[in-house]
Parts: sequence; structure tokens; C-alpha cells
Amino acid sequence: MSAACAVMCGCVAVAAPRGHGRPAAPAARGRRAEGVTREPAANTGVRGYSPPPPPVSPIRGLIDFHTHAAPDVFGRSVDDDELAALAAARQMEAVVFKSHVTLTADRAWLARKHVPGVKIFGGVTLNGAVGGLNPQAVEWMWRMQGGYGRVVWFPTFDADNHVRRAGTAPAGSRVPAGICVVDERGAVLPAARKVLKVCAAQRLVVHTGHASAEQALALIAAAREEGCDRIVVTHAQFDVVGMTPVHMKKAAAMGAKMELCALGMLVGPENVLEFMRHSPRVPPAVTAACIKSVGAQHFVLGTDLGQAGNPTPADGLQMFVAGLQAEGISREQIQTMGREVPGALLMG
Repeated sequence: MSAACAVMCGCVAVAAPRGHGRPAAPAARGRRAEGVTREPAANTGVRGYSPPPPPVSPIRGLIDFHTHAAPDVFGRSVDDDELAALAAARQMEAVVFKSHVTLTADRAWLARKHVPGVKIFGGVTLNGAVGGLNPQAVEWMWRMQGGYGRVVWFPTFDADNHVRRAGTAPAGSRVPAGICVVDERGAVLPAARKVLKVCAAQRLVVHTGHASAEQALALIAAAREEGCDRIVVTHAQFDVVGMTPVHMKKAAAMGAKMELCALGMLVGPENVLEFMRHSPRVPPAVTAACIKSVGAQHFVLGTDLGQAGNPTPADGLQMFVAGLQAEGISREQIQTMGREVPGALLMG
């Protein structure tokens, strides 16, 4: 993908000295001056410059189901409070904090305390750092003060599928061959089922992590057998997962939702950031086609953003929504995927 190059210009308005400004124009005859508001122009008319901020945030009321922030072991562009403040400024409903190496339920509590006006949720990712498929990690996560730990991600960069595709495990990994969720026959392992039982008992959201499409389908089936009713396929379109619309329809038939992420439209071999070049781009047109084929009620929106060098999650979500709408996705469908479905998963 060739990264969009935005040229920005900041113009500073200089106030006239007190007593030397032009007097205010009188109100038009027959009209009351007070209470009269003027809508900002839709565009400045200056080619190549961004329009003024819209009167209503395009992502007002939406939920970002997948964000990353500092502190972390990876480079992040914003910290927890900054991410939350940006979401609040855009009048978003909620965001979900994710870390690959530590729980975020406690950080959600702190961010809510520091930044009013937006709901923050967290969870735990079952990589080697927390003991892999460790039900105790899940038990302690959901007990964290506030009750904002609502999401359990199955292994991500420590998943056997991820390790196979990457060709190597992360440096210093305790699980060099990767963490398996299914056996050689494709059956979900007992250790994974123990985790699913905890998730079912506490009605937590089960995220399939970096499992392959077939592994994710097996995990969904096992989750339903264990009583889970909140299941999401993590960034279903990304190459590490590789779900096609056929896979998505199978997952939807079992009651799972698919996560669509803004990061997909930014990655690609032509990106200026080296770490963004290792996956093929997912254009908004492809994502829109999936939505039209499978149905908006089966998806949730996220960004998977927060990496140093990339747009902030709030900016990324706004770009993602604009891209989908340009490809024929309606505002009602955006509301379904960005508010109604994720809201029911997190707060229903």
C-alpha cells in the first residue's frame, strides 16, 4: 500500500488590539441576533487542505474494539490517558485497551478515573508472558477492581499459527514452537476448554487471537459448547488469520462476530514504515464487500492502532469509517458494527 501523505498547514489567527477592532455588525432587521448559529462551511475551498472540523464528530458514539497504547514493550504513539482523551474529544462511546504481554483491566480503571466521558475496557492476552492458556490469568483479570476487564484474547504473536507464518518466535519467547489451541486432528485442546469455561461463567468476550481461520472456527465451536455467547474473530481479514467470506459466514452461523480493523488499509509492501510492510493491504472496498456479503450485524469495528508512526486510534477510526462509507456502507451499518454489536458484547 502506498501510505497516504497528508500535508498540513496550521494558520494562526491574530486578535486585533483591544479598542481597535472592527465594531460588530448590527443584527439584521426583523431578526433576533441571539441564538443564531451559522454552520461551518463544508469546505474551505482551498484545494489540498483539509476541511474544517465537522459540527458533529463522524465517529460520535462509536466503539473501538482494538487499541494499543503505552506503556508497552512495543513503540506506541499515545499513552492510555492520551488515547482515552482523544476518544472522548471525538465523543466516542468506548475503547478497548489491548496488550500482548500484560493485562489491561487495571489500566482501564485508571483511564476511566483520569478521563471522564468515555468508557474504557480491558482484558488479557494469553501469550507466554501470562502463562499461555492459563485459566488463572483470566480468573484474576476479571476480578480486577472496577469490573472493566471484559475481553480474553487467545494467543497472538505466541500462537503456533503466528510463529509458523512468521518463521520464528519473538526473541526470548518461552514458547519457541508457539502455543497450540488445537491438536494435530484440529480438536480444541483441554487447556483451551478450561479457559473457555471461565469465560462462559463470567460472560467474557472470547477473542480468537492469531489462530488460523480453521483454528478459529474450531475454537468458536468449542466456545459455544462450553457456554460462551460472546465470541469475536480477531482482525478476521488479516493474513495471519485469513478468513474469507465463506469462513465468515460459517463463523456467523455459530454466533461469532468478526472484527474489522483500520490497520488493514494501512499495511502493505509500499508503506514507508518497515514494520508495516509484512502484510498485504486490505482495501476498504474489500472490507465493504465482506460486510455486504455477510451482513453488518456480524461485525465489530476496531482499529488495531496505536503504533508509533501510525495515525492515532481516533484518527484511524475516522479514516476507516470514511473509507467504508465511500464504498457504499451506510451510516446505519456503521452504527450497527461500531456501536450496537460491540456495545452488546461489552455491556449487554
